Order: sequence, then C-alpha cells, then structure tokens
Amino acid sequence: MTQLPTHTDKKLGLVIDLDTCVGCHACVISCKGWNTENYGAPLSDQDPYGADPSGTFLNRVHSYEVQPKEGDAQLIHFPKSCLHCEDAPCVTVCPTGASYKRVEDGIVLVNESDCIGCGLCAWACPYGARELDQAEGVMKKCTLCVDRIYNENLPEIDRTPSCVRTCPSNARHFGDLGDPNSDVSLLVAERGGMDLMPELGTKPVNKYLPPRPKDQLAQQDEQIDILAPFLEPVATETKGFLSWLDKTLEKL
Repeated sequence: MTQLPTHTDKKLGLVIDLDTCVGCHACVISCKGWNTENYGAPLSDQDPYGADPSGTFLNRVHSYEVQPKEGDAQLIHFPKSCLHCEDAPCVTVCPTGASYKRVEDGIVLVNESDCIGCGLCAWACPYGARELDQAEGVMKKCTLCVDRIYNENLPEIDRTPSCVRTCPSNARHFGDLGDPNSDVSLLVAERGGMDLMPELGTKPVNKYLPPRPKDQLAQQDEQIDILAPFLEPVATETKGFLSWLDKTLEKL
C-alpha cells in the first residue's frame, strides 16, 4: 500500500465560496476541456448525444434547496472535486502505488501508468471525488491543474487551476493553505471557512466558505412598496397645454 508523507512543504488547495457560486457550471466545462486536452488520458464520454449519456468529470456542481429555520428557502450550489486530504484514504488503499501525495505541494495525483483500475481508491474516498474512466480503464481525479500552475510558458495570470481562472463570479480561490498569511488562508479565517465532513478525520485541504445570511422579506402586514417614491405625483396642478387638455377631456 502507498504511504502518505509525514509532512508537505505546501498545502495547495481551493477555497470555494458557496455564497457567490451561481451554479453556472463554467468550472465544470473548463475543467473537462483542459484535462481532456492536456494532462494524462483524455476524459472520455459514453454515448454523449444518446438517451443515456455518461462521462468522466473531475469537477461537478450539485444544487440543493435549503430551508432555514427562519426565512425563505435558499438555493445552494455546491461544487465538488478532490479535496487533496492530508490523511487521504484513497492513497493508503492503493495496491500499486499509483495514487500518491506529493511532498512539495500536497497535491494528490494518480500515476496512470501504474493504475490497474481496481477502483479501491474510489471506494475509499468518502467524498465521491474519483471517477474511473470507462474508455481508458484508469482512475481520474482533480490534479489542481498541476500542468498549469507550474507552466512557465503560460502568462503568470494563467498559472492557476482552470476552474479558478474561468469562474465568472470569483467563487473559487487557489493558494497555499499551509501558509497562514496567504490570501486563501486569510479568506478562510475572515469568513469562517469549513472542512467538508470533518468528522471523518481526512483533514481536507480544500475549504468551503458558508453562505452569508440573506435579507428577509417583510411580513405581510409590513410590506414595503419599493416603487412608491417613484409613483408619487410630481405636481398637484397642471399648467399650460396639459391643463387645457385635461379640462377639455373632462367636458367630453
């Protein structure tokens, strides 16, 4: 079985803001495109235009309707991908050593040439973040776009995961969560970032920022007409042509 490193030099990961994610799936599409054209085996699709399409995705967005104890229901969009856990069970269960966690940055990867497609890592992952590619027969997962973030041939602004670069609402952030002074660590501290299912003890590196409380609508007997100031009459008496027209129409 594969051993986890006792420590990593960095803890690269994502911070996802559930308050600003609009569920547009731009991150899903950009992830699919980049990882199909570049690192590792392409992400295949089976019968994509048929009645029962399926395919391999490294990032998915789920939408849930949440009913708070008070106030109106809210629609929460929840992106999910590999969380690059510190104590990653998907790594330790791998029989060939294909799954491993890097010492230099903490990214969890799969060496596809050693993967036998047994699926043990997918069973071990409590987050459902691994998918077996049906065409290639190897396990696929988020790589944090390792082929982008270190690529000096790209402009510096593009050396970030494809999903982060694409997000139109700035709901996804990338950085070193092992550095307490990094932008992502400060954001987590300010907004109360949370682990996904911390009770499992996997110590996920990725964090989620909770939705902010929403403004509550007034009660039925306290309804406020926001258009009222714009509907107030601008004059009490008409003058000139409008005054003549008004009096003429009254006589008809």
